[in-house]
Parts: sequence; C-alpha cells; structure tokens
Amino acid sequence: MKIGLIGNPNVGKSTIFNALTGMHQHTGNWPGKTVERASGYKIYNGIRYEFEDLPGTYSLTPHSMEEKVTSDFVYFGDYDALLLVCDATALERNLNLVLQVLEITNKVVVSVNLVDEAKKKKIEIDFDKLSNLLRVPVIPTVARDKNGILEVLEKLCFVCNNDNVFKIDYDFLETEIDKLSCMAPNEHINKRIFCLHLLLSDYNFLKSFDYKFNTCLSCNLDLKNKVYYILNDLYKKGFTLEDIRAVISESVALKCKEISNEVIVFKEKNYDKKDRIIDKYLTSKFFGTIVMIMLLFIVLWITIVGANYPSKILYDVFFKFEGYLFQFLNYIHVPKIIVNAFIFGIYRVLSWVVSVMLPPMAIFFPFFTLLEDIGYLPRIAFNLDNVFKRCNSCGKQTLTMIEGFGCNAVGVIGARIIDSPRERLIAIITNSFVPCNGRFPLLITLISMFLITNNIFGSFALTLFILFSILITFVISRILSDTILKGEKSSFILEFPPYRRPQIIKVIVRSMFDRTLFVLKRAVIISIPAGLIIWLFSNIYIDNLSLLKIFSNILDPLGRLLGMDGVILMAFVLGFPANEIVIPIMIMGYMSLGYITDISSTLELKSLFLNNGWSTLTAICVMLFSIFHFPCMTTIWTIKKETGSNKWAFISFILPLMLGILICLLVNLVFKFILGL
Repeated sequence: MKIGLIGNPNVGKSTIFNALTGMHQHTGNWPGKTVERASGYKIYNGIRYEFEDLPGTYSLTPHSMEEKVTSDFVYFGDYDALLLVCDATALERNLNLVLQVLEITNKVVVSVNLVDEAKKKKIEIDFDKLSNLLRVPVIPTVARDKNGILEVLEKLCFVCNNDNVFKIDYDFLETEIDKLSCMAPNEHINKRIFCLHLLLSDYNFLKSFDYKFNTCLSCNLDLKNKVYYILNDLYKKGFTLEDIRAVISESVALKCKEISNEVIVFKEKNYDKKDRIIDKYLTSKFFGTIVMIMLLFIVLWITIVGANYPSKILYDVFFKFEGYLFQFLNYIHVPKIIVNAFIFGIYRVLSWVVSVMLPPMAIFFPFFTLLEDIGYLPRIAFNLDNVFKRCNSCGKQTLTMIEGFGCNAVGVIGARIIDSPRERLIAIITNSFVPCNGRFPLLITLISMFLITNNIFGSFALTLFILFSILITFVISRILSDTILKGEKSSFILEFPPYRRPQIIKVIVRSMFDRTLFVLKRAVIISIPAGLIIWLFSNIYIDNLSLLKIFSNILDPLGRLLGMDGVILMAFVLGFPANEIVIPIMIMGYMSLGYITDISSTLELKSLFLNNGWSTLTAICVMLFSIFHFPCMTTIWTIKKETGSNKWAFISFILPLMLGILICLLVNLVFKFILGL
C-alpha cells in the first residue's frame, strides 16, 4: 500500500513517519523539483506499506512549491490511502485541512497526535464521535512514545474506497456547482472539487490537471463558455471572486467549529496560560531581543570551547594515519609526484576540512534543532519579522539566517520555506553575510591573538561581529528589494507551537544525518579537487617562484589597499572550496612551503603573522573580509541547484565580495587617517 502523510506544520507528522518506518527510509527530491521528499516502508501483517512524508501545509490552496507538492499529491497522486496527522491541542484549526482532504477522498485515516499534551492542558476529545462525524477512522496517538502506531497501520488496511465522500454546504455556490457538474470529467477526480476550482479560476490546479491526465481544459470551448456564463451571472448578482473564495473558506471554518464544539471539551479555560506568560517575555521587543542575543552568545561560546578538543583529536588521528598511508604508497612503488600530490595536497586538505568543520557543526546543529524542537525558533522569527518587513522581506528569512550560522549551504536550502520567489531569492543571496562555522576558526583565532585572550570575552567579541553581519543582512535585503528584486512584501502564517519537552537523542541523530553529514558530504566532494589545485599552485615554479608566490605578488597592491596583503587574498581565493583552509594556506604562503601545514602554538602563529607585517588593523580587516567575501564552493553549488540559475549564483558570489572590499577599504583608510592624526 502506498500511503501519503499529510498535516499542518508542527503536528508531529515527521515523528509519526519515523515511528512508522524506523530506519527503512531515504530522502531525495521530488521529480523536477528542489522540494525534498522523505520515503520509507514498513512491513506489517504481511503488507508492505510505502510512506511518503509530504511537506507540511495549512490548506490545499498552495502558496509555495512545498505546499503545491502536497496538494498535487492529494488531488492526483497514485496512493492507496492518506494518513492525516492533527495536533490534539489545536484540533479545530487542523480540521480545516482534514475537511478539505475528506471532500476529495475518504481513503483516509486521521491520527490525532500529541494527546498527552492535550491531557496536560485538560483538553478532552471524543474520538469515537469525531470518527462518526468525519466517517473515517480516527486514532489518538503519541508519536514520540509510539502509542497508537500499530492501530494506525491496522486501520490503513480498511480505508474506504467509494464516492460517498464528505460534503460541505457552500451556500449559493451549490446551485452553480450543480450547473457545472455535467461538464466535469467522468473519472480522475471528485466532480464537486473540480467544479469548485473552475469557479475559483484556479489556473494552477487546472494546469496540474492537464499535466497529470494529458488533457487540455483550455481547449474545451464548451467548458470555458459554461464557466464564463456562470461567473458572469454571479458578477451581475454582485458576487466577486473574493466573495466566492470567502464563502468557501467560511463554510469550511464553520464546519470545523461545529465539529469541534461537538467533540472537544476544555476543562480548563486558560489551558495555554503558561505558554502565553512565557511568550509575553520571549516575544517582547526589549526582553525578547536580549534573550536572542544571550542565546546566540551561549551557543557560540559552547561551540567554540566544545569544538577545540574533538578537532584536535580528529587532526591527530588523520595526521597519524597520514604517516601509514605515506609508507604504504611508497611500499607499493607509487611515483613520488603522485604520492606528494595525494598526501600533501588532497589528503591534507580533506583532513583539515573534516577535523575543523565536523566538530563545530556537530555542536551547533543539535543546538539549532533543539531550539526548533522546544518551539522557540518561531518566536525568533516573530521577533525579527518587523525588521525584515521594513526591508520588504519576510520573517521566515530569520530561520534561514540562523541555519546559515551552521552552514550557509543549509541556510540556502532552508529558504524553501519562504513562499514568495522574490523573498526566497533575497534570503538565498544574503545568507552568506552571516558567518558559517567554517569561518569561526579564523575569527576565533584572530580574536584570541590580537583582540581578547579570554574565552568568554572572546565569545562576546565574536557575537558583536555576528550582530554586525546581521545588521548588514538587513541593509542588503532592503537594497535588493528596492532594486533588482522589487516587489510587494508578502504576509505569512506564523504558528507558535506549544513549548515541548525536547527529545534529546532524536534531536542529535536528526541533526547529524539531516544537516551535519549532508553538508560534510558536499564539502568532502569539493575538497578533493581543491586539495590537488592548492598543491599544484604551491609546487609549480616559474623563474624560481611558485604560482602561489606569483599570484600573491600580483594581489599584493590590492591587499595593501584593503589593510591586508597578497598572501591573505590568495589564501581566500584558494580557500574558495572550504573556508576552513584559509589559515593553513596563509601559513603555507608565509613559510614558502609546498604543502598545507599547521602551527599548534598560538604564540608561534602570532609571531609568524607579526613577522610578515601584521597588526591589529590587519587582523580586523581579515576578520571583516572573512565575514564579507564570496561564499564557499559548496554554497555556490547549492545556490545554483536551488535557483536553477547561473545568474543568481554569480550575484551571490560577487555581491558579498564587493561589499567586503568596500568595508575593508573604508576601515583601512579610516584607521590610517586616525593614526595619521
């Protein structure tokens, strides 16, 4: 049996999917779309259930690519049943989607999840009565404890398959639906639903219908004329298209209210009082902002302190294995030039990227997922929504920006949650303005060497740099929305999920597989050819000068103008595949080595930099340029895949680079002017 899982966001749909499928699942993209799909299977009582975890949606009227995937699946998908997941603490709102689906098909099982949360809030639901009213099986579940999961599987075997679907009275539209029903196709889809979409002039639905069934509704003149006369008659009576939409949404809402009044009992009127009290502070302009900044500081401090030790262990393991690998390749008589290129080029860059990149991600992403699991992230989006509105952008950009702190590529993918294509592009282009964890090592190292040695105060200084990057994100978002990405700012539904006890183990596992390993895989793929290129640059000589030295000399005048030097700029250029290797390339350039190396002592590294003309101003310019320069290759590759456009990938590359050059130029000139006085 092929089963589609549907539900509003934050109802525990993915938790039910995981409980149903266990480890028998995989992710990919829907054909022809960048929208991610999660598929899995479960064998129970001799039946193989294949599950599709569809993107969360509030209705079957799509406002984004993700919601269109879900609505098209419900309307036209080749499924045996649908599993509709609801939140027991917000059942009336969730019934809106349930009733829309039940009008299309009754091959449905409804899972009312989070009944334990409802019990705590003293909400009682009569599940038997709800099942009778909806005419489909209704199962209470607690997905995190796997309660009710087997009952769901058993009921999926006995879903209905007839034309006696749920019907809602649409007032004056009922007469018009009857007039149109004779023109509706005899198969493929429920006639009432087809007629409703004709009355709504829903071209997206009609286009999807044509694509799915290889028809041409626009070519059917009889159908077009019939719809035209009916709509024209309605317009003459004073009804507009907005009135038609309103009566449909109001009819569904009234039915939801009617059903919920019959099946739900609130034993405590102020059942969400605690959540409201907490939200009063966490969403206030002053206190909410303070909490956000403090949380950012704490997460950064834990990431900085916690990543040092595993990074050192990983580096030592890779370095030790390097010796064995070197001996083995020499033992089997591999040519020396190939051994050197592989060991000192590919292997060392790969080792550095993994050992420096993996630990911060393994700490940051679980924290991010934990905040998501608790229910705090939507509150952050709410707090910053007003600022993004002033930039003609969208509050959901907050969530993609936060993901960018872990990895800009993940932040770019996260922009899929933004409905407006214009605002999604703004979020994608500006995501690299916040530093990812690949840039943290450079920022932390230079702060500790040239600004503040104390870890806590160093974390505070890093927080200030990041707040500056967020401010620049706002500014550039506004500039983009006023220039190449003009348009009206959109509204969006922001649901505050109830605060929940986090599932620590599942959070760690999910963040590791969904974010950390996903990003690491892309970085590894890109690092392999990058390591070879870096080795070639440092080992190919022309007139006793390596290519690295030649290009560093060419870039030196520009570097000096920006408060840096040619070696630093060349390190950023060669660090395009991964920001983690910028400092090792600097060391390689200053020491005239033919391979990437590391200096374990901070004092030695500072001494090397000082001997090559560094000052506090140099360190500040390098940190600013690290924050504002072109995104890494993984991020550019992701932008190309997400937008399907070389143009936007190029703009995402050149815009932060030009901004970084401008900021460093101004800082350098201002500092030198002040010092000159």
